[in-house]
Amino acid sequence: MATVENIRNSLIDKILAIKNKDFLQALDKLITSSATSNDLVELTNEQKIMLEMSEEDIKNGKLISQDAMNKRNLEWLNAM
Repeated sequence: MATVENIRNSLIDKILAIKNKDFLQALDKLITSSATSNDLVELTNEQKIMLEMSEEDIKNGKLISQDAMNKRNLEWLNAM
């Protein structure tokens, strides 16, 4: 498995080979935005309430599998 240092060096080599200015600007924007994505997100009261309701559903066993949800969604879409 590659170490962080190996991955970093590989990326640097690849970036140095890129000549497309637009691509490099887009890459810079992507890297810059991901570096600030560690900031805390303030939730609204409504979001906090929804999360609390979800926790209660989990505690009470009110769960549905992803497969069952996909099937339910397909049935709903086909009924339209």
